Amino acid sequence: MIRRVLVAELKTETATFNPWPTTFEDFRVYRGQEILERYRGTLTEISGAIDILQAERAIEIITTVAADAVSGGRIRTQCLDRLIGEIIDSARKNNDVDAAFICLHGAMAGQDEDDPEGRLLAELRSIFGPKPVVVSLDLHAVLTDRMIENADILVPFHTYPHIDQYETGQRSARCLLRLMSGGTRPSISRIKLPMLVRGDELLTKSGRFGEAVRMCQQIERDPRALAAGVIIGNAFTDVRDLQSNVIVTVDEAVSADASSWASDQALTVARFMWQHRKIFQAQLVPLDNALRLASQTQGLTVFSDAADATASGAAGDSNAILVGLLNTNFPKKSLVPIVDAPAVAAAFAAGIGATIVIALGGTRDPGRFSPFVVQAKVKSLHDGQFTYENGTVGNAGRVAVLCAGCVTIMVTERSVYIVGRKVFDAYGLDPRQFDLVVVKSPNGFRTWYESIAARIVPIDVPGSTSANLKSLPFQHCVRPIFPLDENVIPGFSLE
Repeated sequence: MIRRVLVAELKTETATFNPWPTTFEDFRVYRGQEILERYRGTLTEISGAIDILQAERAIEIITTVAADAVSGGRIRTQCLDRLIGEIIDSARKNNDVDAAFICLHGAMAGQDEDDPEGRLLAELRSIFGPKPVVVSLDLHAVLTDRMIENADILVPFHTYPHIDQYETGQRSARCLLRLMSGGTRPSISRIKLPMLVRGDELLTKSGRFGEAVRMCQQIERDPRALAAGVIIGNAFTDVRDLQSNVIVTVDEAVSADASSWASDQALTVARFMWQHRKIFQAQLVPLDNALRLASQTQGLTVFSDAADATASGAAGDSNAILVGLLNTNFPKKSLVPIVDAPAVAAAFAAGIGATIVIALGGTRDPGRFSPFVVQAKVKSLHDGQFTYENGTVGNAGRVAVLCAGCVTIMVTERSVYIVGRKVFDAYGLDPRQFDLVVVKSPNGFRTWYESIAARIVPIDVPGSTSANLKSLPFQHCVRPIFPLDENVIPGFSLE
C-alpha cells in the first residue's frame, strides 16, 4: 500500500527591532515538483527528509509549497496571509495524505501575528486531524504552546553554527516513519527557561552549550525517546513567548515510565543551562580596540558585526564599522558588506571605473544609522545571483563593488546572508586576499572562516541584533528574564 506524505516549508527568522519589513518578494518560493528539483542534493532539512522518505518504496511525497527568506523585520500581514494561505490551500487539496513533514524556522513574527508557525500548524491540524505531523525547527525557534499542541514531534537542530540541517531533516523523517508505522504514542515534556543567551559559549563544538546538546543527543539514543533539544530562541524576536526551552519527546507505548523519564531528563538539561546562564553572554570588543587589534594582527582578521547580522534579522545597512575604518584611515586592505539599494543604483548609473560621491548606510534602519558620504571608485557591477555553501540559491539583487582607499565595499540591493565566503567569492572578492573582513553574523561564519582567520573579533557597535541585549528596547518577551532583569527565579526546582 502506498502511503502519501505531504511536505511543506515556511521559514524566516524575524528581528522585531529591525524596522524594515519583510515582504512576499523577499521570499524564495518553490511549488510542487520544483521543490524536489531545487532541494535535491542540498544540505537542507527538506533534502534530508526527502532522502529518507524516498528510500521507502511505499512512500509517495506530495510537495506543496516551500517558502523561505533571509532573516529580516516583521512580515507584512498581507504577505504572511498569502504564504500561509498557499500552504493551507495545498493541504486541503491533499487532505487524504497519511502524514505531513513541515519544515519551519520557528522564530517568525508578522506585523499582526506573533506566532505564524503556531497558526500554520493549528490550521494544518484542523485539516489533517490525528494524522502524524512532524516539524523540524531551528534551535533559535520561539517555542509556543500552539506549536506544541498541533505537532506530534518537534525536531530541533543540534548544532551551532548550524551544520546539521540535513541530518535534522533525516531525524524528522525517521520520526515520521515511526509514527506512520502505528502504535506510537508521542508525549512532549517541556521546561521553560527564562533566559536569553548569546556568545561564544553557545558554540556546540567548543562551548558549554555543546554539553547540553550532547545530553539531548544521548537522550535520543534511548529507545523511549523520539526527539530532544535545547531551543534557545532568537533573542531579537521580541514576542510574548520569547525565552529558552528544553523539549523532550518520547513514545509512551515503549514503556510505562516514558513520560516521567522524559520529564526527569528535561529537568537535568534545564538545570545545567540555568547553572551556566551567566557564561552564555557575549564578550564584545569596542570598535576602537578592535581596530587596534586588527592593525597588530599578521594575517586575516574577521570582525563579527553581530549587531547588524542579516543572519539574525538585522537590516544589513549599518555603516558603523565602515565609518570607523575610513575615519581612522585604517591602512590595511578591508572588505565590508552593506545593503543600500540607492547606492547600487548610483553605481550602475555611473558605470565601472567611475568615481562617485555617494551616501552609504542608514537606508533601512535610519533610527540607528545616518548616511555616510564616501568618495569611491566603481570596481565592478553584478546581477547578484549566487549559490550559498549549502547549495541553495541566493539573490542579492544588483551588486556594486566599490573601492574607497583601502576599503572594498560590497553593496547589495537586497539583504543576503553574510555568513559563508561564497557570497563574496561570487563577485570576485576572495576573503583570503584581505587583511580584514566584516561578516554580518554572530557565529555562523566560523564554519568557513576559522581555518583562514588569524583573529576573530566580536564587535560592540549599535544594531537591531546586538548581542548587548540590554541595549535593545524589549517590550513583549517573558519577564522577568535573565539577563534583562535581576534575581530571576525559574519555574522549576534547582535541586
